[in-house]
Amino acid sequence: MAHIKQARPSRQRGTTSMRRALRREAPSTVGLLVDPEDFADMRCYRSFTFEDHAVYLQQVENLLRTLAAQGVHTTVALFDPADYAEFCAESGLEPDEHTSRSRFTAEIAAAGATVAYTGQPIDTLIPLLVSQAVRRATWEYATMLLAGLGDCADCGRDIGRAAFDRASHLLMRLLDTAGPGTHHLVCSTPTEDGEQLLAVLHTARHTDGARLSTSEGAEFATVLAAGVALETQGGVVLRTTAPDASDRVHGWRLHRGSLLPLTAGEVFSAYCTDADTGEPVPPESGVEYCAGFDLGADEPEPHR
Repeated sequence: MAHIKQARPSRQRGTTSMRRALRREAPSTVGLLVDPEDFADMRCYRSFTFEDHAVYLQQVENLLRTLAAQGVHTTVALFDPADYAEFCAESGLEPDEHTSRSRFTAEIAAAGATVAYTGQPIDTLIPLLVSQAVRRATWEYATMLLAGLGDCADCGRDIGRAAFDRASHLLMRLLDTAGPGTHHLVCSTPTEDGEQLLAVLHTARHTDGARLSTSEGAEFATVLAAGVALETQGGVVLRTTAPDASDRVHGWRLHRGSLLPLTAGEVFSAYCTDADTGEPVPPESGVEYCAGFDLGADEPEPHR
């Protein structure tokens, strides 16, 4: 019996140690209410016990730090109360339950905007999460727009697919021609219903070619494709940073499925004008405003 009694704590310690090891292997997701209005909407549920948004954010930050200290990989997802209510209604869940919020958080982590927690302060994490959500919403909007265009009446090709192929081709030609350096690209294109689609892409090009994030590259190409398909008056701006050199800014306007180079003066005017007020903005020190370069008129290989 003495040996049995002494073995039990050892087995218990072993079981606890295994659970902790498994816990480190299981990722976590935290749903975050980023603004006071969303927080106020959630207070209608009695099971949501927080009363102050600032205190809530502080507690979320403490939780994230604790999970990180335990070696748990954690992602933060944007929690939208309206989407949550709709999710509960469609799934037959009681919204005033912790388990319902957990299920919704798992759903948005799989399909929504998330940011990996790497120790960022909450004030840094929130803008990153909001930016990611805006990017994802823009990509989804542009994707649905392209999918709804149907087939070309003359050639029978899928208009959206052809536009995406064309946009991808233009993007790679642009990066190949830009040369080595770190590139920051912005694509802006209006839609027929007055929306303004905006995509941003960061990439570095070395001697072996450009290194693109798959998701960012697809998002950028999709927004550019919307402008190609709709033949809107959009544009692309490229800013290149290289060691021991001034930053260079180039620009193009979108015209009938092609990117036509802007002059140096047009690039300067576009970059040094406030988009909201139209007032001039002082040029940045150490930045060269350059004409866009010719991307050629060749076409991409047809998609099969």
